[in-house]
Parts: sequence; C-alpha cells; structure tokens
Amino acid sequence: MEILPIDISKATIQKINNESTRAGLVNLSVLRLDRIHPVISGNKWFKLKYYLQNAMSSHVKSLITFGGPYSNHIVATAFASQLNGLKSVGIIRGEEPGVWSPSLLDAHGMGMELYFISREEFKSPGRDRLIHSFNRSNQPFLVVPEGGSGEAGVLGASEIWNLVEKSAYSHIVAAAGTGTTLAGLLRSANAGQAVIGISVMKNNQSLQNQIETLSGSDYKANFILNQDYHFGGYAKKNAELLRFMNGFYQEQGLPTDFVYTGKLMYAVMDLINKNYFPAGSDILVIHSGGLQGNRSLPPGTLVY
Repeated sequence: MEILPIDISKATIQKINNESTRAGLVNLSVLRLDRIHPVISGNKWFKLKYYLQNAMSSHVKSLITFGGPYSNHIVATAFASQLNGLKSVGIIRGEEPGVWSPSLLDAHGMGMELYFISREEFKSPGRDRLIHSFNRSNQPFLVVPEGGSGEAGVLGASEIWNLVEKSAYSHIVAAAGTGTTLAGLLRSANAGQAVIGISVMKNNQSLQNQIETLSGSDYKANFILNQDYHFGGYAKKNAELLRFMNGFYQEQGLPTDFVYTGKLMYAVMDLINKNYFPAGSDILVIHSGGLQGNRSLPPGTLVY
C-alpha cells in the first residue's frame, strides 16, 4: 500500500533582502517548508515519510511515538496516521496536566491515544515498560523515535535537497533539536558546502557527534554546530527573541516559532551582521515549520 502524500510542491523559496544582507554582501534565501501543509508542516513530513511507508508495507496497524505536551512531532504523527488509516499512540513527557495544551487536544482529536509518564521515566525505563505492554497486546505496531529520529527520518530529511538547486548555495543553515534534519542535509550535501546547525538546546555537547553519526561517516560537507543562540534552553525565550520575531515578520512577512525557527533566523541575521559569512555567500535557511508551537504564548504576544 502506498502512503497518502503531502503536496511538497507548495514549498517555496523566499528571498530576504534587507540592510543586513546588503551590508554583508550576501544572498539570503529561506526554503519555506512551513507552507507544505497546515498540520504536517516543515520537516515533519520528510522525517515521517519512510516510517509511514515501512508501517504500510509491513501491514502494521499502529504507530507509537514520543514527545512533549507541545510537540510538533506528536501532532504531525497523529494527523499522518489518521490520513493513512493507522492508529497512533503518543507517550508524552511529564505528568498529565490539568489543562491539555492545544497540541495534545489536536492529537487526541485526530485519534491518538495519549499516555503520560514522568520526565524521569521518559528517559528510558518507563517508555520501555509501556512498549512491552503494547507488545503483549498482540497488536502490530511500529515505534517512531522522538522527533522522527533514526535512519528512516534521516533518509526522508535528505530528500529536502530535491526541492532546491543544491549547487546554488554555499551555506545551508537549519535549527537543531534531535539533529535528524541536519543529518539528512549533511548526508546529501555537496563536497565543500557548509552545513550549519543552530542548536535550540543549552549545553548539548553530544549533539554534534549524534548528528555526524546519524549522517554517516562519508559526508563531504563542512559541518558546524553553533550553540550560542539557544536563549536559555529548549523552548526558552525572552523579550529580545520575541521582538525580533515580530520585527522580522513585519519586515519580511515571514512567521517563525519561538522554539526553533525564531532562534534560527535570529542567529542567521546576527551572524550576517557580524560578517561571519564571506562576501558573496549564497545562504539557504531551512524553515522547518512548527508554527503551531506559538499557541502556547499568551494572546497578542506575536503580531501574526
């Protein structure tokens, strides 16, 4: 059986032309993966694609995955499963909240069964026990790692390159959470291309090794992981970041989220202002979607 696809032709390239790019003598473009689908937006489809395909070809009836209460991946997995006639189970990090987040409500509304476990248990033992209990239920299922990580996710992410003329860019920049998208980009980049990751987590010293391992040992690109723009850690933010996101939207009409792409675009613009990129550089930024995460912000925080 074939999976029902998402129309990736809706992804567009948006040119950014402002005082910073002109002063830095660089060309800056954004690959708008956020436009391919309102729910399975950005890189989520690419990372889920082969997991879905594996499930369908193996006649598996359910997907089991993991994430936090505001996880883009949880929502995308729930929708993609429903779209393809599969059941889905989400194992959620943290005790069940008194009021569910919009993401949890969406996932549940799409038919996902939700199980809440403590942050400590989420690291391994609690998840393993839950999976063992599903094993005893005699219902065939496929486990999708958190964030769509793993070989299938990397393979899908490597196909993001199919949407652009790869040789046109000297630098490719993307946000790094699990590192799956960056590993896919790194695996398929041209020799000598610079692939830059902007970590959204604080002090994640193992992330670079994780990305290099996922991508495979034979990549030829120049890989750099920048850990200076996490704004305090995963899903952390401050007034400066929110001001930048609002200003960037008003200037360019390009929405970002505070977990991933807001930090990404802030980093890129700051690096341009600091002359990090050589004059004449052609920079492609990967907009990985995830805008639904902004729903956790108080109304009126963002102008979009």
